[in-house]
Amino acid sequence: MTGFLRHYGRRAIAAGALLSITTALALAGEPTISADQIINALKPKPVMRSLSAGAQAATPADPAVQAKETALLNRVRNRKTRSLSLGEREQIAEIAATKPKIDLEIQFDYNSAEISQAALPAVQELGKALSDPSLQGTTFVVAGHTDGIGSDGFNQDLSERRADTIKRYLVDKYSLAAKDLVAVGYGKTKLKDTADPADPINRRVQVVNMEAKTAAK
Repeated sequence: MTGFLRHYGRRAIAAGALLSITTALALAGEPTISADQIINALKPKPVMRSLSAGAQAATPADPAVQAKETALLNRVRNRKTRSLSLGEREQIAEIAATKPKIDLEIQFDYNSAEISQAALPAVQELGKALSDPSLQGTTFVVAGHTDGIGSDGFNQDLSERRADTIKRYLVDKYSLAAKDLVAVGYGKTKLKDTADPADPINRRVQVVNMEAKTAAK
């Protein structure tokens, strides 16, 4: 009987160790999205217009609209995230609506702007993507969003701090130019799932290729 208990105990310890290793690997996480997928989502897509013969051709951007967008980006480019006004945030969102973009489910520690260990692979894939030569020299918006739980002020502040965290990580770890990244927070004002404000899908970071080349300085 003693031998059986000793054998059973060894098996239990081994199983516990295996479970710990499996749990650690799960927590470390695998990237749910690859750098190539992010690059493809952020590459500029030509706007097409139909010709009389049924063919299509790319429509050139309106120079006046481009100039207005560039002026806004240059105005906010080196500003602190929390210094952006509501009007500026909404203008950025309006421009971003027509640009190549991707939503990344980057999780943060609870009530914190610290990137969780499980989310690091996704942030690293983002860093690789934005370092790709095909996306170099372009301005990107890094927009933080929260779920609908909590007050407006709390969520606005949290989303701004989280957007800042992602920007700092990309600058520090991947040597991306700070002037190429505009961090902005939207709190709970732009829920992805309005029917369920508490849905984790609302807690995301959206990256937008604003298709504006950074002016050389």
